Amino acid sequence: MMKMNCIAVDDEILALKKIKRYADKIDYLNLLGTFDNALSTFSFLRENKIDLIFLDIQMDEFTGIQLLETIKDPPYVILTTAYDEYALKAYELDVMDYLLKPIPFERFVKAVEKVYARFLREATHKNHQTSGEVHQTATAPDYTFIKSGNKTVKVYFNKILYIEGMRDYLQIHTEDSKIMTLLNFKTIQEVLDPKKFIRVHKSYIIAIDKIDYIENNAIKIKNKLIPVSNSYKVPFFNMLNKKNFI
Repeated sequence: MMKMNCIAVDDEILALKKIKRYADKIDYLNLLGTFDNALSTFSFLRENKIDLIFLDIQMDEFTGIQLLETIKDPPYVILTTAYDEYALKAYELDVMDYLLKPIPFERFVKAVEKVYARFLREATHKNHQTSGEVHQTATAPDYTFIKSGNKTVKVYFNKILYIEGMRDYLQIHTEDSKIMTLLNFKTIQEVLDPKKFIRVHKSYIIAIDKIDYIENNAIKIKNKLIPVSNSYKVPFFNMLNKKNFI
């Protein structure tokens, strides 16, 4: 697995500890250091190659935005702040994401996965340019973290059977368990591979490779019969036609 080297910059020690704790849970993140001021950060960046910075905006003497504006060819940046009035400036600086404190772990994961997806695309492109072939296969992360009650659960994508909407929450059915979460379908679809998962009903997303059979506009997965609604029927069968549908 390709790893991203990252650092965290924040003048609040507790904020740095939280980012370190979060980063340690994600296999493809390699946190090389934490810094509480812009000057030491700048010195480190001159000597080390970094792929991603978690950067606080409001710091004494030198703000995160001022630091970012002085870095030549900056790495990916995720801004962290307790204030939302910097969103426009963040957009102008083309940062990857903008996290409001206190940062929930699932929001942190979503931001990092967005960066990692671009990191892998660019790494693959560079490999093609330099050698004409990819010597190391760049793969997206094979899991995500889901907030479920008081727990944050690691969920492997290849274990998911289907996801069911149930009033105010979702239930993720995996090969091993059922996980309830307050996430909505839009949020969960952002981390799912659209080549492997598809929505077939207002209340269901399915894993395509877990389908046992299809009959009368219904899909059988394990012991569950899942309806395919009219509004999702065309994209569903179009996807099947691109796969092993005879």
